[in-house]
Amino acid sequence: MLLAIDCGNTNTVFSIWDGTRFLATWRIATDHTRTADEYFVWLSSLMAMTKTDATVTEAIISSTVPRVVFNLRVLCNRYFDCRPLVVGKPDCRLPVAPRVDLGTTVGPDRLVNTVAGHDRHGGDLIIVDFGTATTFDVVDDDGAYVGGVIAPGVNLSLEALHNAAAALPHIDVAKPDKVIGTNTVACMQSGVYWGYVGLVEGIVREVRRERDRPMKVVATGGLASLFAQGTALFHSIEDDLTMHGLVLINDYNKETA
Repeated sequence: MLLAIDCGNTNTVFSIWDGTRFLATWRIATDHTRTADEYFVWLSSLMAMTKTDATVTEAIISSTVPRVVFNLRVLCNRYFDCRPLVVGKPDCRLPVAPRVDLGTTVGPDRLVNTVAGHDRHGGDLIIVDFGTATTFDVVDDDGAYVGGVIAPGVNLSLEALHNAAAALPHIDVAKPDKVIGTNTVACMQSGVYWGYVGLVEGIVREVRRERDRPMKVVATGGLASLFAQGTALFHSIEDDLTMHGLVLINDYNKETA
């Protein structure tokens, strides 16, 4: 079975794929000081508790935090006796190479989402990922990543607003009942929610104008469903897009080995 690991700036997700479906998915806070032994104690306990009868024989890692990759590699080597594929490394092949400026390093998460998005929706696609950063990935008709946009993430913006303005409290991200707030929290929620809806709609509009063709829009990430309530822009919400991409890349590397 395949252990798929998606390490983001905030959380790291582990999923077990049995060849036809994901048996289980678990999430842990990303911490570069966490050792391979700690990962295994946590992961093996969850596998036992959920009765996930899985013998891991292969693994693939996507990580936007380079410092965690070493311990994740050790986890796979020491406890599952397999050498993991690491997206973005030279020995991990992609179905279509990205077409970006020479010397540019594309985030592994964006490469994985591109592969998954093209598989499910074809080309001429914009993938909006509501993560620590809000990213927009542009996928060409042949499945190549051809660039995108990076904006501050929703929670990152809220944290910056709170830190810069002492009188403003921490708030949860929520869709407000009204645009015009009548108290501080409601005003902040409206600004963040409708501000990000406007940001997403505006960037997608400009990408479509620049590409001069119809383009589908897919949303992923933890807040995708919430922001989909405020716009008709998204053709689909894909909660498992990154994990699907990891499975596809792992299969592609086995087929072309």
